[in-house]
Amino acid sequence: MKHTFPLLLCFSALLATVIAGIADDKQPTEAPSGFTTPSFNGQNSVSNGILEPTGDSFVLDQARFENRNDIAAGLGPVYNATSCVDCHQNPVTGGPSQITEIRAGHLDANGNFVNPTVLINDGQNSISGRSIVDDRAICPQAEEHVPATETIRALRAVNNTLGDGFVEAVDDNTLLAIAAQQAQQTNGVIHGEAVQVALFEAPGQTRVGRFGWKDQHGSLLSFVSDAYLNEMGITSRLRPKDATTVCKTTTDPEDQPDNLGLADIDHFAQFIRGTQTPPRDTVLAATPEAMAGQHVFERIGCSTCHVESMTTLATGTVVNGGMFTIPDALGNKVIHPFGDFLLHDVGTGDGIVQGGPADTANKLRTSPLWGLRTKSRFMHDLKSLSLESAIDRHRGEAEQVSRNFRRLSDEEQKQLLVFLSSL
Repeated sequence: MKHTFPLLLCFSALLATVIAGIADDKQPTEAPSGFTTPSFNGQNSVSNGILEPTGDSFVLDQARFENRNDIAAGLGPVYNATSCVDCHQNPVTGGPSQITEIRAGHLDANGNFVNPTVLINDGQNSISGRSIVDDRAICPQAEEHVPATETIRALRAVNNTLGDGFVEAVDDNTLLAIAAQQAQQTNGVIHGEAVQVALFEAPGQTRVGRFGWKDQHGSLLSFVSDAYLNEMGITSRLRPKDATTVCKTTTDPEDQPDNLGLADIDHFAQFIRGTQTPPRDTVLAATPEAMAGQHVFERIGCSTCHVESMTTLATGTVVNGGMFTIPDALGNKVIHPFGDFLLHDVGTGDGIVQGGPADTANKLRTSPLWGLRTKSRFMHDLKSLSLESAIDRHRGEAEQVSRNFRRLSDEEQKQLLVFLSSL
């Protein structure tokens, strides 16, 4: 059966109508954009204007994000990096990187995904209950290796965090409206899935997930506390137990409040909430080729999932199970992520179930395209070394869109690539 997609030139405007009334009565304003957090030079960093907790500063938040941890601070026993900036540093602190992490697991007799059990310390101990397999350890006895029994194996790229404070401030209903609009426009061919995920800071409460390749987190505090544990092996009040005690010498939770009453995870979340959104290359974006390329992008259906614009909730709105109030710096702002923060099956799923139901095994979050020009590797596994390769790998829900790209003239393909290079 051949599916055709309608013109999507008014997609963003239509969504604005669908979700009208979610933001302030005041006219929304553009979120500030810029690569304004130069790494290890925080004195020159500029936030989005967010108010800091008493005694705190954006410079201090960034310094904590960049701080390297050692064993005395609780690093490990298994880990991937010694600081947040190890993985989030391109082109400035908070951006993505070329780093990937290992995920693994297997299917049981009923076809359900099961996390691996990784034997360590010559088989005397094991690590279970999570799909991640860390690359590093503080001692040889704790080193993890993917067992032969785990037939599902995948690499996951590190995601951008710049501008994610605005993403956190997007209403659940906005994402649900996008999903409904996709299904309606494409007769169900494209149908983003929104999953409700637990909030660590609000036990018993859930929110539509938007962070991580599986949308496994709905808040930044949940996201950073999970990363602190799984990527650095440092426990906190929200994730208080290490994956293993082999070679461990510190007492949990290791992330303790400072003299301001803020733990590292609070500083991490505050830093991300204070970052500006990734900016466009405005000079390239204004060229005739780039503008023509955006029309091609919309015409062939890319913008169905790579949604250009959305508006954040009103200032003062309480989210995250009552644990976060949208500040003025993040409220009623228009952002341009070129993404929908929903899960889709585009033929590159890794088979991992993480936070969502079983049907999400082969689904991944649409990668937001803001900041795309700063990347040299693409897709969730970074195995595509060109934009053409990344587009060509789109299958499943995006099969028709990928075909549309291949049917373009050489000139139209060039225009599309110029547009993408401006993001």
